[in-house]
Amino acid sequence: MEFKIKAYTKKELALMYFPESMPRTAVNHLMAWIRRCLPLWQELSASGYQPASKAFTPRQVKIITEMLGEP
Repeated sequence: MEFKIKAYTKKELALMYFPESMPRTAVNHLMAWIRRCLPLWQELSASGYQPASKAFTPRQVKIITEMLGEP
């Protein structure tokens, strides 16, 4: 399946990276990866990302996949 840059909920994107995990666990893992990568966290913050956001914009998904690779 080809990955598309588009808006995804945190759960949708996290489950692509961690397909064997329960949804909540997948989100926790993805967010831990993002927080540990300071340049990624800074770019997401600059793009308007807020920790309470339930979804990533297409621009934020592009930033994530450029730094972490496609799921």
